[in-house]
Amino acid sequence: MHSPRDLFEPAVRDELYTRMEGRTTPLFLDYDGTLTPIVDNPADAQLDPAMRQALEALAARQTVALVSGRDLQALQRFVGLDSVYYAGSHGFEIVGPGGVHRCNEEAEAGLEALAAAAEALDTALAEVEGTLLERKRFALAVHYRNTPEDQVAAVRAAVDEVLERHPGLRCGPGKCVFELQPDVAWDKGRAVLWLLEALSLNNGDTLPIYIGDDWTDEHAFRALEGRGVGIFVGDLDRATAADYRVADVDAVRQFFEQMLKGLER
Repeated sequence: MHSPRDLFEPAVRDELYTRMEGRTTPLFLDYDGTLTPIVDNPADAQLDPAMRQALEALAARQTVALVSGRDLQALQRFVGLDSVYYAGSHGFEIVGPGGVHRCNEEAEAGLEALAAAAEALDTALAEVEGTLLERKRFALAVHYRNTPEDQVAAVRAAVDEVLERHPGLRCGPGKCVFELQPDVAWDKGRAVLWLLEALSLNNGDTLPIYIGDDWTDEHAFRALEGRGVGIFVGDLDRATAADYRVADVDAVRQFFEQMLKGLER
């Protein structure tokens, strides 16, 4: 772990572009907080048309993959591009052009436990202000962004109680969310490595770039250490394995535009 450098400092930017020169640079991208700002209601996280246009232009020239905690179908609806790869639910389900498809069979064994957990938490949190349960195929997100601070402990206690009853589930960290998932050896980092192998991009001529803002993106940053580039988005409030940092979603789009200029030369 280290302190990432500001990507838009001229010397730092030039260093990255030198590393990218003459190499294939597949992009792996988180969604919330990276391509679109964090919002109070997850359903409102619509992709800005200018960001979609930039993604479409990049995907016409190189590999672009969305690697998100979002449910696969929801991620596809938000982005709306057939030319990119989608890894939903932290990579438990992957689809993309050319018939690429992977569904984590081990995780499927946890679907019944997730359904039971959703039912239990719906009851347990009914009286807790500001909580929102987001059911996904391979996860259950318990959002508490709008919950009063003095009630967050009650949310955590309810989640812990459910986890005790369902040892086949785990709780991953996130920004104002407790996310329950099947407890299997899979994460965003493993999803990125699987895609690199599946797309024949696992070689010395490739410099994979991962951009993300959340705790779960650290798996991908660490997976690419020594073989790719990690770019953290936002104010740095923790240690990270990312190499570089940009300020916000607008800065991510600015980086895409600079990449496009380089690809068009």
